[in-house]
Amino acid sequence: MAFPYIRTMGTDAGAFLGQLARHLRPQVKKLAGLLLQRLNGEFPELWENADIEVLTLEETAQHVTVLLDLLEDRPGASVPEAPPAALDIARRYARRGIPVSRLLRAYRLGHLSLLEQLQAEAPRLTGDWHLINLATVRLVAIGFDYVDRSSEQVVAAYQEERDRLLQRRLALTDRASKRIGTTLDIFRTAEELTEVCTEDFADLVTVDLFDSALDETGTGPPEALTQRRVAQRSVLDDCPESPLRVGGTHTYPDGSEPVRALTTGRSALHHIAGTEMPPWVAPSESHGRVLRDLGLHSVLLVPLHARGEILGLVQFVRHRTSAPFDDDDLLLAQEIVSRAAVSIDNARRYTHERSTALALQRTLLPRNTVRHPAVETASRYLPAGSRAGVGGDWYDVIPLSGARVALVVGDVVGHGLHAAATMGRLRTAVRAFADIDLMPDELLTHLDDVVIRMQREESPDEGETSATCLYAVYDPVSRRCSLASAGHVPPTVVTPSKVGEALPEVPIGPPLGLGGLPFETAEFELPEDSLLVLHTDGLIAGHTRDVDQGLATLHDVLTSAPDSLEEICDRLLAALLPGRPADDVALLVARTRALDPDHVATRDLPSDPAAVSGARRFASDVLTAWGLEELSFTTELVVSELVTNAIRYGKSPIQLRLILQSTLTCEVSDASSTAPHLRRARIYDEGGRGLLLVAQCAERWGTRHGREGKVIWAEQALPADSASTAEAT
Repeated sequence: MAFPYIRTMGTDAGAFLGQLARHLRPQVKKLAGLLLQRLNGEFPELWENADIEVLTLEETAQHVTVLLDLLEDRPGASVPEAPPAALDIARRYARRGIPVSRLLRAYRLGHLSLLEQLQAEAPRLTGDWHLINLATVRLVAIGFDYVDRSSEQVVAAYQEERDRLLQRRLALTDRASKRIGTTLDIFRTAEELTEVCTEDFADLVTVDLFDSALDETGTGPPEALTQRRVAQRSVLDDCPESPLRVGGTHTYPDGSEPVRALTTGRSALHHIAGTEMPPWVAPSESHGRVLRDLGLHSVLLVPLHARGEILGLVQFVRHRTSAPFDDDDLLLAQEIVSRAAVSIDNARRYTHERSTALALQRTLLPRNTVRHPAVETASRYLPAGSRAGVGGDWYDVIPLSGARVALVVGDVVGHGLHAAATMGRLRTAVRAFADIDLMPDELLTHLDDVVIRMQREESPDEGETSATCLYAVYDPVSRRCSLASAGHVPPTVVTPSKVGEALPEVPIGPPLGLGGLPFETAEFELPEDSLLVLHTDGLIAGHTRDVDQGLATLHDVLTSAPDSLEEICDRLLAALLPGRPADDVALLVARTRALDPDHVATRDLPSDPAAVSGARRFASDVLTAWGLEELSFTTELVVSELVTNAIRYGKSPIQLRLILQSTLTCEVSDASSTAPHLRRARIYDEGGRGLLLVAQCAERWGTRHGREGKVIWAEQALPADSASTAEAT
């Protein structure tokens, strides 16, 4: 006790205090009311919260009763504890974020006021001022001893509640970090935010995003933009607190608190009286009645702010939870929303980049099924379903001279816009090299040089450019296929009799971009109606399946392949990719066709100028047999010029070949590698006009080089009736 010497002063003061306590016991409620009047001015929070106001009266009465019990000094009485209501109030102060210093000041002031009232009541029981003084000293000692003991217990209860709240908030922050942003989907991320925060933090959470943040096309200040409700969740069924449904659009009133928060980027805490519902909270009277019936009392407004841009607004509402939001809650909400904002912005940027890359990818890939007399084809392209995004997979079907066709499949390392753009550049390069009729290994060598140049041009931040590619050429005349691979898996071949597990001796060269390493061309014959299945590794490899397992499944599907190529594609995807692919997938299935031997005419020619006339007669006779007499004049002219060039500038052996397919092709081959070119002939030049005439008569012409020389070819369009007949055969 503060004054231990009181015990030596006799029992008169103690007896008097007991008499005073018995005198005042019937007036406990009155004394409690007087104490509350004293506290009214200095502690408005006692009356601002209805639950604390009711408890305060009960607590004060309990304190008075405990102190009177101490004054009576009953034998065997235990050390007094703080009343239950006092501990409850301490916990409520903690939940509301009211500083503990305010609580302790209320204790000191309240007990001082009680001692003053007891001291004022003493003269009514005795006129002995000496006894009154002794009793007063003892009263002060007992009172402050009780204040010290009860304050310790109250502070302990306050701190225990604060620790519990801190643990709960840490747990909420931890849950938010783990559960928000698990996908790169804007709407799902917003839903995760509402799910986490309605578990034990808010009774209603709404997430609004600017339309401009969703489609990146809006302009102007944030307050002028329409917002879209992307997610909302309530502890009550059907969200009766919100008149807006997910997907709906709205704008906040000018000058309202939400507009101010969006304009300044500052979060705000608002306490709302039961009868006062601002228009931005309750846009209609009927909705205001609903909110008043629910008991809505506090709202947090937190802008979604990421990378210097305000994306929207999150509202946290409490009505069923009795404790209103405090400043600590606002800080907690800001931390959670800031994390969610980054995730939403990542999802938004990913969605935009993925859409752009996918649009670019689809623009660069063949838009329709490529029809070619040499092969029948079907294809599929599937973008990745993971966070990696759209990659650089591609396929292509390129018509070549001499009725041949090139089949291409490739895969750029990486994902996103850069990979898609790189894919477009490589696809364009392949088409350019194919147009000059390079052999597969030569084409990949040039393509490797292109990738190396791209590596030199790009910044280190973009990463090293690399790719794989498979380039195959099929000739329906000879039914031979030649191909080369740059780090790409070989195609699977299905002949009319069996499924080939692997092509014989198909060397796989290095990926594009390494440089200095050779590529090799493999050549083999394919029976008519054979299947060539070209694909990227995303079709056969996965997280739960290795390449060998994927190839085994692919072979199983092809063993019983149907006639329809489209159905073959569907079956392969269903068997190998039952879910969303982890990587991009490009699939190209081709069925080979053989050209009717009657549509090919060949003649060997001597290296003698006199052979030109024989070549013209040969061409005329062939066209007559094919019913193309109307093309005889131009064809004889083309044949004459090409054969003359071969005899004059080429080497033996020389061969003339006519091919009837969707076009009429004239080919003259010789053993020289020297390629002709167009030039402007002078007035008195004897030569220089032949290829110019060929270029005028033919739709297309060109030169392709082989291992043993070159071929100069020229194509002419067929008459309409002859073209349909040629395609049918």
